[in-house]
Amino acid sequence: MDQRRSAISYLKWSLIVTVIGLALSGWLGWETEETLGAVMSFLLIGAVLAALEISLSFDNAIVNANKLEEMTPVWRRRFLTWGILIAVFGMRILFPLAIVAIFAWVNPFEAMRLALAEPEEYSAIISHAHGPIAAFGGTFLMMVALKFFVDEDKSIDWIEAIERRLRRCGSIRGFEIAFVLIIVLLITRALAEDHRSAFLFSSIMGLLTFTLIDGLGTFLDQSSQSMTQLGAKGGMGAFLYLEVLDASFSFDGVIGAFALTTNILLIAIGLGVGAMYVRSMTIMLVEKGTLQHFRYLEHGAFYSIFALALIMFLQSLVHVPETLTGLIGVLLIGYALYSSIRHNRKEVGG
Repeated sequence: MDQRRSAISYLKWSLIVTVIGLALSGWLGWETEETLGAVMSFLLIGAVLAALEISLSFDNAIVNANKLEEMTPVWRRRFLTWGILIAVFGMRILFPLAIVAIFAWVNPFEAMRLALAEPEEYSAIISHAHGPIAAFGGTFLMMVALKFFVDEDKSIDWIEAIERRLRRCGSIRGFEIAFVLIIVLLITRALAEDHRSAFLFSSIMGLLTFTLIDGLGTFLDQSSQSMTQLGAKGGMGAFLYLEVLDASFSFDGVIGAFALTTNILLIAIGLGVGAMYVRSMTIMLVEKGTLQHFRYLEHGAFYSIFALALIMFLQSLVHVPETLTGLIGVLLIGYALYSSIRHNRKEVGG
């Protein structure tokens, strides 16, 4: 019973934000159409958006928890406060507006006007930008997953036939970059000619961003004593890495949200509620030491990230339902959890 109360306590703020978010969704429905039907419709869409965000970002929570364990307490608190503000307001509100501003060649205020007054045109601009966004996010996330699997210092394998071979590839310099570029080139060749340059440019930018963030994180976290005095060691690099990672995870959810509604305020509310649950899960995973107890859970998260990256690439060619994307992630992590429990039982029995 105590453990149950303890687990619920982690969700306290998420539940409070859920109540506020649903109330705002209902109010927004009334203000938009002034009918009870609109209120119920907005409530349902808000709840579905939150569930979509949670299903797509559960692997993000696991990766965040793994990185947070290495961070200093100060930078951990900063990520869990500033980071969630950036995640909710930056990626769920400012990011869609920035897309419209860039692709429609308008200022951010005009983008906000389009979002509120002309949601159909706003949604069309977002859909047009989907290919380059998916290319950037898919490249970044695939590099994240491959970095985990080709790490020669990784001592635990879940699917040994795959992971042992990938660890051996870690000795090949630039293997991850070559692997990702091959996939990018194959997808580029399959695209219509007028879409190729945008896809290729966005993919290269995703690769460059990962390289810069990963290199900067390594520099800040392994630099000399002077960096420690600045408060950067063990924190700033990981903070930047996690922020860009969260942004990459958010691409799919933000784009997928427009399949349900074009109302930017409702999207921000629904995805913001989901982001709060991801934050709560992250804190619980860190403080309870869940990743240490379930040895394959992290592996499942990185397999899920790799699958998400592939899906983001494929979305440039065919439509992949967001529900399927979330389901694949949940199944991979669920199977990793089951494998971890089964391993623990064998250890006890042995």
